[in-house]
Amino acid sequence: MFSPLKSELSRFNRTIYVFAFWVSSMAPVSLGFSQELTSLSQQEIKSETETIEKLLATQTKAWNRGSLESFMETYWKSEKLTFSAGGTTTRGWQSTLDRYKKRYATPEEMGQVQFDGLEIVLLESRTALVMGNWHLTKKDAAKRSGNYSLVMKKIEGEWKIVHDHSSELKAD
Repeated sequence: MFSPLKSELSRFNRTIYVFAFWVSSMAPVSLGFSQELTSLSQQEIKSETETIEKLLATQTKAWNRGSLESFMETYWKSEKLTFSAGGTTTRGWQSTLDRYKKRYATPEEMGQVQFDGLEIVLLESRTALVMGNWHLTKKDAAKRSGNYSLVMKKIEGEWKIVHDHSSELKAD
């Protein structure tokens, strides 16, 4: 049975993979997509994946404490950072923080976030695609949810989000 939502998500996932591959090719010294991955051991891939998982758990805790500044520490502090949501793309770390502050001015407005369905795909030793679902519960018990995809790069030895795309799922 055809599902418009499933079709849209499939097209979205293909777009994200192409975008992530393109971003990974922008690395200053790239050994090539498959060469670089095959040079990593399974233990190294597992270690990098676990590091990303811990970073995202730290980010979640910062959000749930109501600290946008701590939450933003996982983002690349650059004017080249991109954040796409609600049909618009914000460029730059400070602009992204300002967007968050405008939308979530108080810890009460931020509510509590939970992530699940986490998928981490290491594209190269320094580039990863992260996908998952988010669930936000506000103090007034209002709930919102959606999905997200992140492109992460290892910059100066630390994993940073260089692109974030978040979509809210609307109830039919």
